[in-house]
Amino acid sequence: MRVGTVTEIKNHEYRVGLTPESASELVANGHEVWVQSGAGLGIGASDELYSALGAKVIASAEEVFAGCDMIVKVKEPLAPERAMLREGQILYTYLHLAPDPAQTEDLLKSGVTAIAYETVTGPGGALPLLKPMSQVAGRMSIQAGATALQKAQGGRGVLLGGVPGVMPGKVAVIGGGVVGFNAAQMAAGLGADVTILDRNPEVLERLGNYFEARAKTRFSSLANLAESVADADLVIGAVLIPGAAAPKLVTREMLGTMKKGAVLVDVAIDQGGCFETSHATTHDDPTYMVDGIVHYCVANMPGAVSRTSTYALNNVTLPHALAIANLGWKGALARDPHLAEGLNVHAGKVTYMAVATELGYDYTPVSQLLA
Repeated sequence: MRVGTVTEIKNHEYRVGLTPESASELVANGHEVWVQSGAGLGIGASDELYSALGAKVIASAEEVFAGCDMIVKVKEPLAPERAMLREGQILYTYLHLAPDPAQTEDLLKSGVTAIAYETVTGPGGALPLLKPMSQVAGRMSIQAGATALQKAQGGRGVLLGGVPGVMPGKVAVIGGGVVGFNAAQMAAGLGADVTILDRNPEVLERLGNYFEARAKTRFSSLANLAESVADADLVIGAVLIPGAAAPKLVTREMLGTMKKGAVLVDVAIDQGGCFETSHATTHDDPTYMVDGIVHYCVANMPGAVSRTSTYALNNVTLPHALAIANLGWKGALARDPHLAEGLNVHAGKVTYMAVATELGYDYTPVSQLLA
């Protein structure tokens, strides 16, 4: 199979779909790898390094899209990229379709077979291809929130860890999954006063056992959530429903109860955001104010630490990329039901129930395509 990767064109997105080492693995398995010239510069990988490890460097994205059987990316294809997709081609990347009707419509029209990293499952319902980026985003959310709390950034002027004789900042983390756990780790490490909210008693017990006195856990009832948000200097939105739009847990009305200059960081913004007042921002212009509350809603947070993120992502995406290249999409999905959960769109059909439900399309089960 001819596998290609291109330079990401999303604002300040420096990650790349295939590292030079991943390209060499595909080549070693008998496949041809095309890499757009300059695609790896954001992680410090030169065209020469890709060539030395067996990849073919191609001048333009147009040539890569036209010539490759499978495109491996990081972020969802933007409109100019979607226009280059074609029937029968495999797209393997993050998609986040539920809050993005325009992308979904274009993918359906293209006839592409689109496999989304974020819905590939693992044992016990885990999301192994989402996990490393959730780890990065969770940790970055505290860095971003701490910066946004500075007075010059519109924040309250609070140092999260405080100093001797001055109380630390209060952090409320909504959601105790991978993002929330990593955010709480970072916040607690800085010495902040951390509260983690979740509705799953098992999650609360696990977090309580891990953090002991370094962070508090609280059941996420409506009343508890409202009280925690009102009391916080920094709120991290870390809620995920796989493949579906995130629920709007913090309402516009709740902003009126918050301290002026408090900060909301919405890590769920890729799935539409979990704050009613969220809209996606970029690394160029990461924050905005609503009712005196700072909102940080960058949709590709891990892109800022591109080298760490790319290598962490390739560690989990490469085995599936090899399976798809070795067996074809149908053979790989038939052999691995966890990978089959990643199929979101095929030949003009929506094959992931949450996306079909959210956007009003007919749902075609993957099992029907594999029969």
